[in-house]
Amino acid sequence: MQNTVLEPKNSILSFLESRSERKIFFNLSPAELIEQALARKEGCLTSTGAFMADTGKFTGRSPKDRYIVKDELASTAVWWGEINIPISEGEFDLLLSKMIKHLETKDLFVRDVFAGADEDYRLNIKVINTLAWHNLFCSNMFLRPTEKELSDFKQDFTIICAPDFEADPDVDGVKNPNFSIINLSRRIILIGGTGYTGEMKKGIFSVLNFILPHQKGVLSMHCSANVGKEGDTAIFFGLSGTGKTTLSADPNRYLIGDDEHGWSEDAVFNFEGGCYAKVVDLTREKEPEIFDAIKFGAVVENTRFIPGTREVDYANTEVTENTRTAYPIHHIANALEPSIGSAPKNIFFLTADAFGVIPPISRLNKSQAMYHFISGYTAKVAGTEMGIIEPKLTFSACFGAAFLPLHPTVYASLFGEKMEKNEVNVWLINTGWTGGPYGVGSRMKLAYTRAMISAALEGKLDFAPMHTDPIFGFQVPKICPNVPADILSPRNTWSDPEAYDIQAKKLAQAFVSNFSKYENFASKEILEGAPIVA
Repeated sequence: MQNTVLEPKNSILSFLESRSERKIFFNLSPAELIEQALARKEGCLTSTGAFMADTGKFTGRSPKDRYIVKDELASTAVWWGEINIPISEGEFDLLLSKMIKHLETKDLFVRDVFAGADEDYRLNIKVINTLAWHNLFCSNMFLRPTEKELSDFKQDFTIICAPDFEADPDVDGVKNPNFSIINLSRRIILIGGTGYTGEMKKGIFSVLNFILPHQKGVLSMHCSANVGKEGDTAIFFGLSGTGKTTLSADPNRYLIGDDEHGWSEDAVFNFEGGCYAKVVDLTREKEPEIFDAIKFGAVVENTRFIPGTREVDYANTEVTENTRTAYPIHHIANALEPSIGSAPKNIFFLTADAFGVIPPISRLNKSQAMYHFISGYTAKVAGTEMGIIEPKLTFSACFGAAFLPLHPTVYASLFGEKMEKNEVNVWLINTGWTGGPYGVGSRMKLAYTRAMISAALEGKLDFAPMHTDPIFGFQVPKICPNVPADILSPRNTWSDPEAYDIQAKKLAQAFVSNFSKYENFASKEILEGAPIVA
């Protein structure tokens, strides 16, 4: 189905009017987009029918090249700094005019989509792409309107993405030729010089992170979510590599979504209409739901074939370790549509602690939950990024600092209010190392992590005997079904308990040092959740 309704001539989108030297395609189906992408040699098909393409020079987001226009709306509301870099209105206007001129001779793929499964908080988005497979990505990742909804669609926000358009850093107010710029007042996102598709979805996520808490009282969250057969919702927060997507794709529960959600007065709802999952070392045995979702209509990025075949070699990282797939949520057999659940009963903070300090499961009180929500801790190990040769501490506020236009304490305070109102259990799960740090200990077995999460979800830990971690103050279960009791207390797994104590104090000090930049904005209640540093 094609929709050929054009914007008014006085609109910023009047350049979409047809010109003889180019074609404009509106709301093509996935099959039509794949035909176009193949004809344009943008990629190829895999043995499962998925479309495989490369993102070019950039195989991940470029957070240092993301800007927000500093105008009257944004100047006092936005948390300016290394995360939110300002650009002037004049510089934005100049770059926009250059970009429109560049697009006037380009074939374009235009798509109308939604962000937000809850209609009360939905954002209507018009996406304009120069690549057909980018438009397919947007079809997969955003919510897809019905034919009736398309007939009277009016966008709230516009994304213009042209990887082949580069800025001039000498005159355009940006540091590099690639850029992603959000104009909150004019409701436009400009993306140029990069073919990494994640810039589009994270651009809209940043917009929702401004609008929903700031104007609607809805907590926007970088998390996955699922719901049990009894209607109990669970949320999973975690940075890359902690298991957020893997652990939420539970065959015994219905998937709400894998990455971006809102928590309103009485519901948790997905912002997206699809999943964007890492596929490095993917196998059907390890992650069957994700593996089987990569079929016709899905996209795989920066992957390579097993030589002589059209089968994807998911172990191949010659392009990047950040190989990805994007597929519509209905490719997951147990996906919940519409993607809305009740207010959560359990929340899991996932960390891959490479220092072997954090217990595999522990329960947090409200103060600790807000403190650790702001901290957003994990650790990266050798091989996850260029140049990392030993475990590296990573703190990302609210488990998604790169996408937060507002100060982290705004989200944390709203989190605490909702947690208290809904009597939510908050659990800290360590999917990282036990028995010692990376290189000495071993990675926590996925089967044990799943068993601990299941026990928490089923209420089997509600009355379990607990002990208090002397440094972090967590409540740590002494027993858990289907998990060896000796791994529940990390100190007991180290051959040298005194070495554990030294490492634990170092990690606690790192938490306190990281949190110092938030202290002046944090409430007493949040600060009470800090670890004890002797």
